[in-house]
Amino acid sequence: QVQLVESGGGLVQAGGSLRLSCAASGRTFSDYAMGWFRQASGKERELVTAISWSGARTYYNDSVKGRFTISRSNAKNTVYLQMNSLKPEDTAVYYCAARISSGSYYFKANEYDYWGQGTQVTVSS
Repeated sequence: QVQLVESGGGLVQAGGSLRLSCAASGRTFSDYAMGWFRQASGKERELVTAISWSGARTYYNDSVKGRFTISRSNAKNTVYLQMNSLKPEDTAVYYCAARISSGSYYFKANEYDYWGQGTQVTVSS
């Protein structure tokens, strides 16, 4: 079992930045591949970015490439999402998710076993 708690969401103007954090507790954090998903009102949950257990491999949705950066600190049991050049279309609830993995990362929401409660990100125009 692992518990995930997101923080760092808020209201920001277009072009601004936010840094989300997801703190994990429970099992060994380095056992898990991690993902950040988002869900806008009336839309399906989508994968924003993902990272392998070691941090060596990352994936980005085309919509955030060059603007968002995922990273992790296994020493601090935390995964981060640095979001720059934010756009109104980035407005959503952002969730971190975890799955035990000795390899890469995963793309689908149903492939992840554990989820945080979500944090709201609102980008005003």
